[in-house]
Amino acid sequence: MTEYDLSDSSESPEVTEAGAMHGRVLAAPILRFDLQAELERLRRQPGYDAGKPTGKTLVKEPDLRIVLIALRDGAGLEEHQASGPISVQVIEGKITLRVMNARVDLTAGEIVALEAGVRHDVEAAGDAAFLLTIGRTTYEQVSDRHEPRF
Repeated sequence: MTEYDLSDSSESPEVTEAGAMHGRVLAAPILRFDLQAELERLRRQPGYDAGKPTGKTLVKEPDLRIVLIALRDGAGLEEHQASGPISVQVIEGKITLRVMNARVDLTAGEIVALEAGVRHDVEAAGDAAFLLTIGRTTYEQVSDRHEPRF
């Protein structure tokens, strides 16, 4: 395995600044994101002010998907499940997952992982943002409906 020092661009492989490009790049050898800038864009979407979840798929590979999701206070995602294992990593605010008759409160810097097929819902307690990572799956029950259609 080759190791790269990404701080020295003269010896590093090309890093795709995915958020800065006009076109959408969802798969590349190395993708880099400015999460704060991405969140600012999500929070400017009309659905965000209306209390709807807003999100953007950052990475879309055959065995991996990473989605950035922003929620206003009280907004959430109805009960659902993914056909692959997931992790939910809170990067701002606080969210509550209801899963398997339990309540899991997460704050910025915390992460939870769920096996494939585990039903859950999500609700924000205050404005919040999290990274949803979906592992190897058929993507049967995963959609990009959180993203606006242009």
